[in-house]
Parts: sequence; C-alpha cells; structure tokens
Amino acid sequence: MAQPTATQIEAARTWLAECDPVLAKAHACVPPFDWRARPAGFAGLIQLIAEQQVSVASAAAIWARVVAGLGEVTAEAVLARDETALKAFGLSTPKARYTLGIAAAHAGRTVDLEALAALDDEAAIAALVSLKGVGRWTAEVYLLFCEGRLDAFPAGDLALQEAVRVLERAEARLSEKALYARAEVWKPYRGVATHLLWDYYLARRAGLIPSDMDGEEG
Repeated sequence: MAQPTATQIEAARTWLAECDPVLAKAHACVPPFDWRARPAGFAGLIQLIAEQQVSVASAAAIWARVVAGLGEVTAEAVLARDETALKAFGLSTPKARYTLGIAAAHAGRTVDLEALAALDDEAAIAALVSLKGVGRWTAEVYLLFCEGRLDAFPAGDLALQEAVRVLERAEARLSEKALYARAEVWKPYRGVATHLLWDYYLARRAGLIPSDMDGEEG
C-alpha cells in the first residue's frame, strides 16, 4: 500500500475537524505533518519490535546495528544467525527470540507478511498477533506505519489517550475499549486522527501549545 499523500492527509484532517470539535482543537494547533512511515513486510515489523520500549536515540542505534549486521533485513538473513548473534546487534533476549520466530513464520509462510496488504484491517491484525511478540498495539502500528492504512488506530497507545483527555478536559484517560468507541466517529480516517493527536501531544509536552489553546491549565 502506498503511503498517504500530503493532499490526502490535509483533506482527512479537515473532515475530522468538521466532524469532531475535539479534533478541531488539535487541528487548529498542529501544523502539517508527514506520515510516520516504515518499510512494509518483514523488515518493517522487525524494526517496530526493535524500537519498542527504548529511547528514540537507542532505537536508531540498535536498528543501525541490526541492518549493518544482517546486511539485508530478510527472514533468510535472520535465520542464518542464532540468538547470540542477534543479541550482539543490540536486541534484547526476548526481541532476539521474537525476531527468530517471526522469521521462521514468514519464511515458512505460516504468516506471509507480504500478503497482509490484501487483507482487511481486522484480518491483518489477527494474522500479526498470531506471531509471538506481536500484540495488538504493534499490529495496529504496523498497519499505520508500514502499510499507510488511513483507518488503523492503536487505541491502547497512552499518548493518544492522554491527548484526548487533555482536549476533552477530562480528569482521567479513556480506556482502550472506551477510546475505540470514542473514535468510531473518526472512521474512515482514524489513522490520520492518530497522527494528529500524537503531534498535538508532542507539541504540548514541548510547550509549543499554550494551555489557553486547549482549555486546560499547565
């Protein structure tokens, strides 16, 4: 799947702002953004796993070592190494094991990552979460980043939950289940809403959005 264009993103943002006052506030604060893109297929999924639960700088360093160590990030290149070799690239023990398991599943076509684009969102998510080490959040982010799906929505993401909390001036964050329900009105552009809310969250943390623009102090 091709990544969304700037024109598609802007049109979706305008539509979202018109259908939901909460997103209208975020839209007014957030400048144009680029889609967060990763390569599709095996390499993209492994990159997402390698980057999880580490800082941005650490993630970049680890991924650079993985790429340099493997030469090309393919299932075959991974399966030619063992767990010790993958850990030497900077992957933790669990991530090295997940990477080997995903490589075996992809190479054996138990889960063909190249074929996911032909599946609808829920079928693709089901295939991804069948892989050890891939939860629903990772699966949804894969569809968002690697396949550019406009409606992919990782409702379990804490930054999304916090952005909605602030914009709605609520005391508590919505749960994952409640945020899925809240986002029904954003279909078919929940992926664009995700980017908009992430950028809003990051800008507010950086002090780039005054509190009087979102109605909450501090």
